[in-house]
Amino acid sequence: MKTIKAIFWNRDQRRLRAMWRLLLQVVLLLVVTVPLQAAVGFVAVGLLIAGGGNIPGQTGLPEPSPGGLDPQAVQDYLLQSPLLMTLSSLALLVSITVSVWLAGRFLDRRPFTDFGLHLNRDWWIDFGFGLVLGAALMLAIFLVELAAGWVTVTGTFVSKVPGTTFLVAILSPLLIFLCVGFYEELFSRGYQLKNLAEGLNWGPVGPRGAIAIATLLSSLVFGLLHATNPHASAGSTFNIGVAGLFLAAGILLTGELAIPIGLHIAWNFFQGNVFGFPVSGGDVRAATFIGIQQAGPDLWTGGAFGPEAGLLGLSATLVGILLTAIWVRWRYGSVGLDLSLATAPTRPEEPTVATGSPAAPGSTDLLGP
Repeated sequence: MKTIKAIFWNRDQRRLRAMWRLLLQVVLLLVVTVPLQAAVGFVAVGLLIAGGGNIPGQTGLPEPSPGGLDPQAVQDYLLQSPLLMTLSSLALLVSITVSVWLAGRFLDRRPFTDFGLHLNRDWWIDFGFGLVLGAALMLAIFLVELAAGWVTVTGTFVSKVPGTTFLVAILSPLLIFLCVGFYEELFSRGYQLKNLAEGLNWGPVGPRGAIAIATLLSSLVFGLLHATNPHASAGSTFNIGVAGLFLAAGILLTGELAIPIGLHIAWNFFQGNVFGFPVSGGDVRAATFIGIQQAGPDLWTGGAFGPEAGLLGLSATLVGILLTAIWVRWRYGSVGLDLSLATAPTRPEEPTVATGSPAAPGSTDLLGP
């Protein structure tokens, strides 16, 4: 009986083991997400009814076939609405934030700030670096493609929302990518990576090995989460996985999500809405500072998926890892893994076992005694 209980319960840390914490956080996410996204759906229906079958700012629904409206055509039509896309992103932001807070409070038993959100002066400086790095790398990709003749500039300050000025139309993608940058990093690097690292930190693996394995696993999940995106391929999934390693570099070296969040926001926004590329296969280019026509070999440009699926995008992520390490070295005087990522939270009233110490040989927090 004790052995069975030990599979679920970490006696030393007095909480569920990491595998169950990770699974339950996903359950919490679904519980919070479903009603919020349903509410967005009700808004969509309301807008369709109020607009006589149209959503303000969009052209009409496709003509029905003899069998009626194609559900996929209706879904594609709804996904073209900047308003609905923004509401959906805000709903996901709330869902993921609430689910991670609840999991941290009741499963991990740690404060929300321990997921890389200690918002002090250094945090905001690193956040600014992430923004600059993401913008600079995407600028480099654009200039290489422009010099090679793979993109042609077709316009500037382009709004694709009928009857809407550029300044108004650009607000939707900006809000969307602010949300995406925060909630994807909180979920993938803030919660998943940290819990995996704690769970794998045992015996001969140690904190460094645990962090390395956790980073690979969380990046694999990050790549797979984008595998069903439009125009995705095995190559794009691999490259997104490598991008996960790039995004993880900031938290691995500082213990904070500042660099990853800033980087993620700027990378997406400059990719889609400054330089006009597709973003991970999706089209959120309701407005772009530069309108382009894409050409060139898909192997290098990423084609319809966007730069992340091409060798230029892959090269940029590798350069970005190096630049992140240089920044951390300049800012903090040294470069090394932040071992606190693999350290369980401590509470004065409860006994703890030092992470990776010989006091718990052969014991893993991930799953099992």
